[in-house]
Amino acid sequence: MVANVPADLLYTPEHEYLRIKGDIAEIGVTDYAQGELGDVVYIELPSVGAKFGKHDVFGTIEAVKAVSELFSPVSGEITEVNTQLDKEPALVNSDPYGAGWMVRMKMTDPAEKEALLKAEGYTKHIGG
Repeated sequence: MVANVPADLLYTPEHEYLRIKGDIAEIGVTDYAQGELGDVVYIELPSVGAKFGKHDVFGTIEAVKAVSELFSPVSGEITEVNTQLDKEPALVNSDPYGAGWMVRMKMTDPAEKEALLKAEGYTKHIGG
């Protein structure tokens, strides 16, 4: 299976993606990551107002096969949490780049995004 890697997003080697709008980063896990995890059954996310540094653990994702930590791709403060995932964690599997987003964060250092992978680099990283 070839993973879906949208060209307009940024990626981490740990399989999180960012959709940047101004100084807000929408963060979730990639199509490749959800495919590797299998059926997602539970997601633990932070509260609005929580602050994280780049590469801090901001939550966990639990699937039938494994539990994985979620790493913050940039520094910032959580402005919104996708509470729909409490009831429907499988949205991460069915629509990782849409309804399956996890958190929105106000970036405190937008320059950090320069270190992230573009689609072509991420595709190479996952062996595509």
